[in-house]
Amino acid sequence: MGSFLVAENVSSRSINIPVLPLASSSTGKTSNIPVLGFGTATYPFVGSEIVKEAILDAIRLGYRHFDTAALYQTERNLGEAISEALSLGLIESRQDLFITSKLWCSDAHPHRVLPAIRTTLKNLGLEYLDLYLIHWPASVKPGNYDFPFDKEYLLPMDFKGVWEVMEECQKLGLTKSIGISNFSCKKIQNLLATAKIPPAVNQVEMNPLWQQRKLREFCHKNGILITAYSPLGAKGTPWGSNGVMECETLKQIADAKGKTLAQVCLRWAYEQEVSFVVKSFSKERISENADIFEWELFPEEVEKINQIPQKRGFPGFEFVADHGPYNTLEELWDGEI
Repeated sequence: MGSFLVAENVSSRSINIPVLPLASSSTGKTSNIPVLGFGTATYPFVGSEIVKEAILDAIRLGYRHFDTAALYQTERNLGEAISEALSLGLIESRQDLFITSKLWCSDAHPHRVLPAIRTTLKNLGLEYLDLYLIHWPASVKPGNYDFPFDKEYLLPMDFKGVWEVMEECQKLGLTKSIGISNFSCKKIQNLLATAKIPPAVNQVEMNPLWQQRKLREFCHKNGILITAYSPLGAKGTPWGSNGVMECETLKQIADAKGKTLAQVCLRWAYEQEVSFVVKSFSKERISENADIFEWELFPEEVEKINQIPQKRGFPGFEFVADHGPYNTLEELWDGEI
């Protein structure tokens, strides 16, 4: 499954969080990404003191991977939490953490990538990221940070040009690794055709109701780690659905094991050898979500999960327009729907 990272913290409960290797870091060495990450996307997108306090709670419990994005407006909250965690002695140094952020579509233009990552670093109060991702395989009119956005703003992305500057971000030491998010097999293949540094990660929707088998196999063959977002379905957000938390198969497995449905989902993701980010602002649930490493799903339970009908939770209609780069969902996902 991967080696283990023992989180040093002053809480009464210390979580041993496994790590997975990431290829192509800026140091030329393999770096490690904690399997379990803490997500900071809440809708509507707005930062708050609640977000900062939840991040601090997660650090106390042993979380070390934190996922943010320019779109989420939580970069400042995360930066404040990191600073406070250092001053409180919850972590010894910045190097104890793995920080991911993302390039929003309005900055997915070659001339805007470097200014965007520098703004992100300023918001976080950090000198470098561990991972910087292209958020979506689409561009929108510069200066627009809304979601959903006016479809009139949709533009085709200069994939080669944008990726070249992402590579420059890594070479400059602004981020240790670079990657992508919401990319299909075909889009990754096109990127790899000209990339000098391959993406280390593809962060995509993945859970028992959308298992991404084809994409996972493709990424594995190409040395790209999958990070799962919405591993619990992201109920209550525009990119989520109630399907995962209301799935009868998952409820039955959870009841039989004396676990929560969320724990079953996260354990399943862990057994697929991917990393994943999960968001909760409840201290109890933050702790519960980490209690997945010392038990296993039985083969027959995994088989039941494999039989769950598949449906993408976030179709991505927001990125489809008659005049835009993608006229249909088929074009957006290249048939992976």
